[in-house]
Amino acid sequence: MSPTDLPRRIAHLDMDAFFASVELLRYPQLQGLPVVIGGSRHTPEHEQALLERWGALAAIPVEAFARLGGYVGRGVITTATYPARQFGVGSAMGMMKAARLCPQAILLPIDFARYRQFSRAFKQVILSIAPVMEDRGVDEVYIDFTEVPGGQDEGGRVLAARIQAAIRAETGLTCSVGVAPNKLLAKMASEFEKPHGISIVQPQDLATRIWPLPCRKINGIGPKAGARLEQLGIQRIGELAACSLPWLVQHFGKSYGAWLHAVSHGLDDRPVVTHSEPVSMSRETTFERDLHVREDKAELGAIFTRLCERVAEDLQRKGYAGRTVGVKLRYANFKSVTREVTVEHYTQDAATIRRIAGQCLKRVPLAQSIRLLGVRVGSLVHWDAQTHQADGPPLPGARRPAGGSADPLSLPLF
Repeated sequence: MSPTDLPRRIAHLDMDAFFASVELLRYPQLQGLPVVIGGSRHTPEHEQALLERWGALAAIPVEAFARLGGYVGRGVITTATYPARQFGVGSAMGMMKAARLCPQAILLPIDFARYRQFSRAFKQVILSIAPVMEDRGVDEVYIDFTEVPGGQDEGGRVLAARIQAAIRAETGLTCSVGVAPNKLLAKMASEFEKPHGISIVQPQDLATRIWPLPCRKINGIGPKAGARLEQLGIQRIGELAACSLPWLVQHFGKSYGAWLHAVSHGLDDRPVVTHSEPVSMSRETTFERDLHVREDKAELGAIFTRLCERVAEDLQRKGYAGRTVGVKLRYANFKSVTREVTVEHYTQDAATIRRIAGQCLKRVPLAQSIRLLGVRVGSLVHWDAQTHQADGPPLPGARRPAGGSADPLSLPLF
């Protein structure tokens, strides 16, 4: 059989409770306990203080760690260990709610620098074995097994086990792998045997392993679509697969209806993309307390300026510029609003981004208190650091915001 005749085998690899697992390498005495990551940020100063007191991080008594039950604030959980998840605690959950569910959980601060370090390490291990890899974030990737030695053996299990063992040896971390004919099924399969599992799905397994699952298990069926399907009496993927294409198009539109029909039958021809360009970069922050324009104008202004500066720093560091600038607000009632404007010339300059974003902000209702503020730059192209020029032409018909002659950072926020 020539390589082109090989059946397609795509893997989805997901690190197990990634942030929490990295922390357990630092604090092995917390293994097997409910642990939550979130709230404050880890600092070298805090770690140094712990070392001075206890001599080694692994020597800190379990009873000396902070508990989730004592948390007061508005933070959200980044991740939790599997023992904590048994209490209903999960990622993106408000920490006050989680504290009611599992007050005895140990609370650790977030250390993104350390997580990125381990993320790079496990991905390098994968690339050394299977070079066709799509990076999907800090803790998950897709891998094309099709032509890699061992990628066809036992449906991909042999290669998946080899990668698991290599990651464990290099980083001390575990991962779960799903291998299937495409990315859609592989992602679903990677959840079947967590943690540290391998799940193989073949085309003939669709009826027995995929169709009994809830529709929401399909990546791309969100809360609204899931609720609409339930209203129509459809809860399982098999029930969705039994629906005709015309019926789905009638209820969900031509594009989404056709997509639902395809994915319910396990069809997905998306390639594993080894390199992709970002379409936007953004920074946002959730406040410790709700802020109001009237009482907290100076504080909001400082935060807004810093967000613009951080987006500009990201663009400059990664070599991009953009011409669409937008803002995002979430009010105290959790309703969100966005505004954006596209300008004539590309930019990666903080002052320019601040000025344009400020014009967007003037179009946002500001009667309510605000809990989140964000700034986004889109329509990205590569930026030539030598000539300070973008690699694309000005956008025909683009609008230039008013107020360009004023000092951008001295403009009123609202």
